[in-house]
Amino acid sequence: MLKAIENFFKLKELNTNIRTEIIAGLATFMTMAYIIFVQPAVLSGSMFGMNTGMDFQAVTVATCIATAIATTIMALYANYPIAVAPGMGENFFFVFSVMPAALAAGFTNTWQVALGVVFVAGVLFYILFLLGIREKIFDAISLSMKNGIAAGIGLFIAFIGLQNANLIIKSPGTIVKMNPHFASPDLIVFLLGLLLTVILHTRKVRGSILWGILGTAIFASLLRLMLPLLPEAISQSKVVTESILLSRFTIANKIISSPPSLAPIFFKMDIIHALSVAMWPFIVIHLYMDVFDTVGTLIGIGEQAGFMKGNRLPRARQAMLADQAGTLAGAMLGTSTVTSYIESAAGVETGGRSGLTSLTVALLFLLALFFSPLIAMVGSYPPITAPALILVGAMMMRNVNKIAWNDYSEAIPAFLALIGIPLSYSISDGLALGFYFLSDS
Repeated sequence: MLKAIENFFKLKELNTNIRTEIIAGLATFMTMAYIIFVQPAVLSGSMFGMNTGMDFQAVTVATCIATAIATTIMALYANYPIAVAPGMGENFFFVFSVMPAALAAGFTNTWQVALGVVFVAGVLFYILFLLGIREKIFDAISLSMKNGIAAGIGLFIAFIGLQNANLIIKSPGTIVKMNPHFASPDLIVFLLGLLLTVILHTRKVRGSILWGILGTAIFASLLRLMLPLLPEAISQSKVVTESILLSRFTIANKIISSPPSLAPIFFKMDIIHALSVAMWPFIVIHLYMDVFDTVGTLIGIGEQAGFMKGNRLPRARQAMLADQAGTLAGAMLGTSTVTSYIESAAGVETGGRSGLTSLTVALLFLLALFFSPLIAMVGSYPPITAPALILVGAMMMRNVNKIAWNDYSEAIPAFLALIGIPLSYSISDGLALGFYFLSDS
């Protein structure tokens, strides 16, 4: 059995083994598990204090199943350690752009129409796949641009990590600033977690990112238990009471729970109204966002893992099919556009090189339906996984060495993509900026 697994995923060829791949899958899962909770919070509107009509629990199930389907296709068909799940950015666009547009067009079943838009966009993705256009886009990107994209995604990941840790916070005067409250429980958890993860990684401990996450989770749990025991002057201080630790982090009181029903949103998409003239611009935008998010992520992970061969990613066509299939499945299940995840870099950095890493992620998303209390404890508290994102971002910055800095026609577009991705808070927007100047040069 083990020999068959090794042969199927070509583990010896890729200089890896089953244990490493499983640990890498765990690392990727732990860094992206937040989507299990964020996605339903966004689509249901609970994150924004409103009700979109989509059932929170049902969206949770749809998110896990869509992720499992798409990531399994990536594992078995493309043999890449890349996870595929509902995309951040696309989900906000779903709620704040597509649904209001459907309402303005006179459709009262706004979320059903929005799911129809996602489905139609998925069909268009498949047409582009059949025509080979997406692979041509991928192969046409220069080596410098590919490495600029990889480094830009690294900065983006690190920036998200710093925000999740509550170290970088909003500022009216400068947009963002460093949080001065270093005694905050959030920052204590994050900084100690980062220190632990860096030490483990520096000592080349296998699975350092995963063990860093688990160690940080244990420390956060202990700190949470200790807070009520602190003197009142400390526990009621502004530094502590304003911490998201107290409001968001709860220790699981049980391990297993039954999966909720998918029925409220399953196969409820409205394709007929989605095809109306008023909704076509949003179909096109979904198409644009998914193509460029996927291309950007595949380039970033491909460069990081050393998959690129002669400026091309082998099996790019198969990898993109996983993304497209996930979007179609997601729309039918009841969730927004599915795309390749930049958090897959955590598993790659841990040593993942094959589809076995992705298959592990897929299985864990299905298991998460039964162990949601434990996943909630880790995935719903960002400072626990923030150190992993910082470390992954740092590792991806090595790609700047491969940019042809002496050739300004290559370097400037690559640099604009590099800084555009984190500063615009969007992979697709950053790519658009770099490609615009690449075409001019």
